[in-house]
Amino acid sequence: MTLIIKGGRVIDPASGIDKAQDIYIDGDRIVRPPKNNKKPAGAEVIDAKGLIVAPGLVDMHCHLREPGFEYKEDITSGTRAAAAGGFTTICCMPNTSPVNDSRSVTEFIIAQAKKAGFCKALPIGAITKGSMGAELAEMGEMAEAGCIGFSDDGKPVANAEIMRHALEYAKTFGRTIISHCEEPSLSAGGVMNEGAVSTRLGLRGIPSAAEEVMVARDISLARLTGARLHIAHVSTAGSVELIRRAKAEGINVTAETCPHYFTLTDEGVMSYNTYLKVNPPLRTEADRKAIIRGLSDDTLDVIATDHAPHAASEKDVEFDLAPFGISGLETALALAMALAHSGLIPMVELLKKLTVNPALALGMAPPSLAPGSPADIVLIDPEMEKTVRPEMLLSKGKNTAFSGLVLKGWPIMTIREGKKIESKP
Repeated sequence: MTLIIKGGRVIDPASGIDKAQDIYIDGDRIVRPPKNNKKPAGAEVIDAKGLIVAPGLVDMHCHLREPGFEYKEDITSGTRAAAAGGFTTICCMPNTSPVNDSRSVTEFIIAQAKKAGFCKALPIGAITKGSMGAELAEMGEMAEAGCIGFSDDGKPVANAEIMRHALEYAKTFGRTIISHCEEPSLSAGGVMNEGAVSTRLGLRGIPSAAEEVMVARDISLARLTGARLHIAHVSTAGSVELIRRAKAEGINVTAETCPHYFTLTDEGVMSYNTYLKVNPPLRTEADRKAIIRGLSDDTLDVIATDHAPHAASEKDVEFDLAPFGISGLETALALAMALAHSGLIPMVELLKKLTVNPALALGMAPPSLAPGSPADIVLIDPEMEKTVRPEMLLSKGKNTAFSGLVLKGWPIMTIREGKKIESKP
């Protein structure tokens, strides 16, 4: 069957295209238009006038919770939410139960995602066994089974020697190490950013240095090993500057931030809303602006969701006791679109951070709309306005920090392998 996406603004960051044109799909591939643009017999036409047509989004950092925590999220509900958010490829972190530190867990996740059929899920394997930081996991075996990268996300690899060996080992089979930068001796017991707001609220803070000390250490190890390092969920101005200098030096480092770090600040925690409790924590307005500058000058390569769903009962407790995490797959694009609407980042560059750059950071072929490419596509209405409501989320995790916020620019259709994805349950 042929599918024609007609009259849209095609933005393909991989090829630098930003113009009105039609996209033709035959089977699971994008193809060249027929001569004279004659409509093939039996073709279905999608009217994309007024819409942006872009490659399917790539999220290199999310949590699907299965196996072990299916009450928070499972692979079916998480990949369904991802498709609703415009993502056709997502990379899920290993802090499941059991931890994804083996071939069997890796293969289970891939099989479950394939069965669900909403989007491709690529596992991130654990760096250390059980993510305990003491002994390297069987990274080569997991890479062979399908792990696209390695991280102990949720926990830092506190031992520098083990982190060095992880970088060296990952380099031998072309995988990226994704670092959760947190110095545990500085962050222990903290529940929000350390500063004026934490002092007023009487909550124990996590200083910026807890992140920056580990960013500096891991950049030094990347310099030493020449391995591919990716810094996860950057939240502080100091981290942005460290990464900027490392890139200027030519160190093989990429970095991401998340929509909550360029949208919210620790002032919001004055409400004691546990949906604002994340790790690393929301920082100051100065940090928020530094994150945006880092995105605009390409110090920060990637916008990732760090989608971290939790059951309502887990968040409906005192701030100190609530788990860290925000549900983010379905609102990420609309939050990012605010940067383009405000003129802070050009649309092409914004979409690059949601498509090409995360793929390149993991050593994957970047998604594209060029003929011959897989037909993974998102249609975006840049003018659509919607109010975020927890009940609208398809994820089991309704813990959005953006309830009541009116956002402009939403995905309205996701196409994967040439098929329109119906993500409603």
